[in-house]
Amino acid sequence: MQTQLAPEFKDTPEGQEAEAILRKCVHCGFCTATCPTYQLLGDELDGPRGRIYLIKQVLEGQEPTRKTQTHLDRCLTCRNCESTCPSGVQYGKLLDIGRHIVDQKVERPAAERLQRWALRKGMVSKAFGPALALGRLARPVLPAALKAKLARVPRAGKWPTRSHARKVLMLAGCVQPVMLPNINAAAARVLDAVGIQTLVTPAAACCGAVQQHLSDPQGALAQARANIDAWWPHVESQQVEAIVTTASGCGVMVKDYGHLLRHDPAYAARAAAIAALARDLCELLPDMLPELEQRLQGQLNLPEAPLAYHPPCTLQHGQKLRGGVETSLRRLGFDIRVSRVESHLCCGSAGTYSLLQPEIAHQLRDRKIGTLNQACSDAPPAAILSANIGCISHLQSGTDVPVRHWIEVIDEALAPAKAPR
Repeated sequence: MQTQLAPEFKDTPEGQEAEAILRKCVHCGFCTATCPTYQLLGDELDGPRGRIYLIKQVLEGQEPTRKTQTHLDRCLTCRNCESTCPSGVQYGKLLDIGRHIVDQKVERPAAERLQRWALRKGMVSKAFGPALALGRLARPVLPAALKAKLARVPRAGKWPTRSHARKVLMLAGCVQPVMLPNINAAAARVLDAVGIQTLVTPAAACCGAVQQHLSDPQGALAQARANIDAWWPHVESQQVEAIVTTASGCGVMVKDYGHLLRHDPAYAARAAAIAALARDLCELLPDMLPELEQRLQGQLNLPEAPLAYHPPCTLQHGQKLRGGVETSLRRLGFDIRVSRVESHLCCGSAGTYSLLQPEIAHQLRDRKIGTLNQACSDAPPAAILSANIGCISHLQSGTDVPVRHWIEVIDEALAPAKAPR
């Protein structure tokens, strides 16, 4: 795709990166076939190819409009198009650049600005927990859409206290410890069962993805630097073998720290080292399987009904990790079902998308739940499993079937088998 950058972008790092990405696009349109918003809306400008053209026009000097902003807003950033693209177009990075430029040039209505500011600040604030607790108290009188987002908080259970020679750092996250604290605790218990100690540094909180996808790249970089500072003593002393994320949305962000901070002389080398150590929890599963299989051998407390599994976009398209969770859980004896169709499509959560674009998000959610139920047509699923807090809470708002992180079912199955090593 031939591109002539406008003078204001020609010599900037963002402009040069965007131009390199644009030049890889060959207009083939394969991406539209797997784009959720294009499938729902049928508008070329609500598909990756159309949005690429919009961003290209802005970079070449055409003034963006409110309509430009709206079409970019409707993108889920699911990156399904990247998995489909034969030319390796890094659409997600281009979209972040385009959104930021457009937001600087097109003023949003006051209500939108307030909503996005509240999400950027509120989700990473220490006040998020108390605010959520107040919301749950008022749940009976809230509108249905808000009520669905305020499900009860499950008990986390005990955090393991044993020390092991093998250690990993875990990113606690910003909303997950408040909304679903059981996920991190279950992961720590399963790791402990196979001889791995989990360390958490309180100074490392949000990964920065919320700011990055709400057109606040500087806020995202500040959060990345804070996390690097918090983790670096453990990394520099070689105390830990990995930095583990239990939310795939956080994982894809941490793995991008090296790229995001590549121009920062004070952080570039450390950011690259942190990114190289980042692992989604499922990447540890192959090494854990022999021990887990031995511990679960003969266990009778596995769910009798099948478990439906939804692979998050941030796992299968962002981190390019496909099939590992399903294969490992089946080896452990779980009856795992994946959608026969559309398993590659987004559920509609997409971070803050379900709050900013609820109509599209709910259509995708209901469509996803339908395909997961079809995968378990012979028997209702005991639960729907996923690997990302956003997907879990969003899907749960549309079904009575429990929606859980896959690590929780391993933790429960291990419970009777756990014993001091």
